[in-house]
Amino acid sequence: MKFTEEHEWLRPEGDEIVVGITEHAAEQLGDIVFVELPEAGTEVSKDDECVVIESVKAASDILAPLDGEITEVNEALVNDPGKVGEDPLGDGWFFKIKPADPSQMDDYMTEAEYQDMIS
Repeated sequence: MKFTEEHEWLRPEGDEIVVGITEHAAEQLGDIVFVELPEAGTEVSKDDECVVIESVKAASDILAPLDGEITEVNEALVNDPGKVGEDPLGDGWFFKIKPADPSQMDDYMTEAEYQDMIS
C-alpha cells in the first residue's frame, strides 16, 4: 500500500488501484453521514475532486491520486456511509481506478513514512 499527504491509501489489485482514506483521517472526521461517489467510467486527472464526504464535523473532498479511469465504486457506502469510519482500510474503500500511468504510485509514501508524518 501507498499513502498520500491527504490521508488516502492506495492498494494495488491486479491492474487497478483501490482507493480509500486512512484510519487517521476517519478518526479526524468522526461519524460519516454522507458519501458522494464518482460514476464508474469517469476519466479523472490527478488532484481532481472525485468524492465528497460529509461527517458530523466537516465536509471533505477526496482527490484523485492518479490519472486514470474509475472502474468501480463502492455502492454500499451510499446507503451505509458509516462503513468508512468503521473499516476505512477494508469495506470503507471508495473506488477503483485503472491508472493511465502506474508509475505515479512511486510519488507516494510507504506506511512507515506515513506513520512518521502523522506522529
